[in-house]
Amino acid sequence: MSVTVIGAGKTGRGFLARLLAEGGKQVQFIDKDAALVAAMNAKTAFRIQFFGGKRPDFTVTNYTAATWEQVQKIENELILVSVCGPNLADVGAALRQRLDPQKHYYIITAENSSKPAKVLKEAIGLSNVSVSESTVFCTTIEGEGELNIASENYPYLQCDADLLEGYCPDVETIRPVGEFGNFLTRKLFTYNAASCVIAYLGWLRGYTDYGAAANDPDILTLLDRNYAATNKALCAEFGYEANDQAEFAALSKVKFTDRTIVDTVARNAREPQRKLGAAERVIGPMLLLHKYGEDCSVLEMTAAAMLCYDNEGEDKWRAIKAEKTPQQILCEIGGLPADHPCFARIMAHYHAFHK
Repeated sequence: MSVTVIGAGKTGRGFLARLLAEGGKQVQFIDKDAALVAAMNAKTAFRIQFFGGKRPDFTVTNYTAATWEQVQKIENELILVSVCGPNLADVGAALRQRLDPQKHYYIITAENSSKPAKVLKEAIGLSNVSVSESTVFCTTIEGEGELNIASENYPYLQCDADLLEGYCPDVETIRPVGEFGNFLTRKLFTYNAASCVIAYLGWLRGYTDYGAAANDPDILTLLDRNYAATNKALCAEFGYEANDQAEFAALSKVKFTDRTIVDTVARNAREPQRKLGAAERVIGPMLLLHKYGEDCSVLEMTAAAMLCYDNEGEDKWRAIKAEKTPQQILCEIGGLPADHPCFARIMAHYHAFHK
């Protein structure tokens, strides 16, 4: 079986193609970059190098590559799309001209942008197409040597099962997930919340390197405590299996503590006014933990650290802090009532951090 991958960049080449090749599938790449297509056809193979040598290099060989001009018709029923969000409309127009009106196609976007499936489906404008979307967890960067990719060893592509309308891809590493909105909440409360714990408590401790902050023994202890509480609350709220949620959380910890993924505290902590929102990655999971009687203390500390946070370039956040008190920020931006039990504990941490 062959699968079409539109976009031969870092995600398409380094993550999607690897998942497909591991499943024994041939990959048909389509990319608008003629030079990249020529290089891929000339080399006939490229390697995926995993961060920190977590596993041996994986070589992708069973593929073809073409530009849009070289493709008359797409025969493969499964198509993965990995392009930047603004390019989805152009991809949809190109697909519309190359899809067989007599067969049904199933397309999965692998792009973390706003409503990518809706944008692409409207751009294609055909009734014989089901368009789903996925969340890409795998970090990929350019590797050593032409075409090679350095990648995290993330094992799955989770996508919206409902949008596939009953179709299940014959690829073990592609996992359709029902009630995908709940899955996105799961990701926000597990991955993004943990990232905030590391970034803001790391900033308090004077870290600038994200990997160093993530490996601080005290922060690791707090991180594990928060994972344990979050796992229980998410299982109670959405009915996830405990082992499955534990694996999901463990994959995020592996990612964040990998020192070979170069990142900064400032990048992960930027725009605290957005991350502190009522349904966002700190207040949202904190309220869920409170609902189920789980330990909220780590997220309360994180919220307090966010109120303290300051950095060059955060002009909007500085303006908000100059205009509003921490209590007002918690109420108006965080949506947390002043009489909520978490409110007083956050403010107690805030005053202790200032000391």
